[in-house]
Amino acid sequence: MQDCVDGSSSMRMFGAVVRALREARGGSRDDFGAYVGYSASQVAMVERGERMPSARFVARAGEFLGAREAVEAAAAHLERSPHPSWFGEYVEREAEAVGLCVYDTHLVNGLVQTEGYARAVLNARFPVLEEEAIERRLEARLSRQVLLNRVPSISLSFVVEEWVLRRPMGGSAVLKGQLKRLLEVGRRRNVSIQVMPTSYEGHAGVDGPMTLLETPERQLLVYLETQGNGRIIDDRDEVSVLHTRYGMIRTQALTPGDSAELIEQMAGEL
Repeated sequence: MQDCVDGSSSMRMFGAVVRALREARGGSRDDFGAYVGYSASQVAMVERGERMPSARFVARAGEFLGAREAVEAAAAHLERSPHPSWFGEYVEREAEAVGLCVYDTHLVNGLVQTEGYARAVLNARFPVLEEEAIERRLEARLSRQVLLNRVPSISLSFVVEEWVLRRPMGGSAVLKGQLKRLLEVGRRRNVSIQVMPTSYEGHAGVDGPMTLLETPERQLLVYLETQGNGRIIDDRDEVSVLHTRYGMIRTQALTPGDSAELIEQMAGEL
């Protein structure tokens, strides 16, 4: 599960207010941006609720729009979400799930990332993130890991492509720490970690990553993520197909014991 643009309902509300006032005044984004010190594209991001406005933006926007009280009133309710707007529903579902099955093809899953690995992932983002954004997202990602210690415990299954564990994200030392973390988590009774060998000619997971969830009401859901977007599927037919597919992926991957041996071997090579 990856990061994208921060967003929250309050940011979208503020952006909608600013846009409505700007358009009512007849001002272009270029002129407005020049006055508040933002580029036209940055103004557009604020108006879409994708960028948190600075205090200077709020003050100057009120002056330019001739609506200082309205802009400041809207700004007073601004809250920055630690997650992308499209990721928020999944995070809520994840926190209450009684079962979680994950197939990862690009990165080690955020639920089991070390701080060093997570920081390296965020630093690799493009366009680059500001330091404040990196720290905020790092904290949000690591906070989700309370799920590992939740009582009653959640049933967790992770299948990860071998090549993911060989990419030296953050350097050899960071990767070694991440591999050791996987070994540690994998020893928990409620957690299963399996590796899908790169040497296999093909397997049931070639269509890409997925996350399967079971709610407290025993409803089965699927979460699929692409670049800059994610969606939860609750259609029974689609969910059934993907749950069956995940079962085959687990069958084709190395057993948890053999996976642990391979991970330990890879860590020893670093």
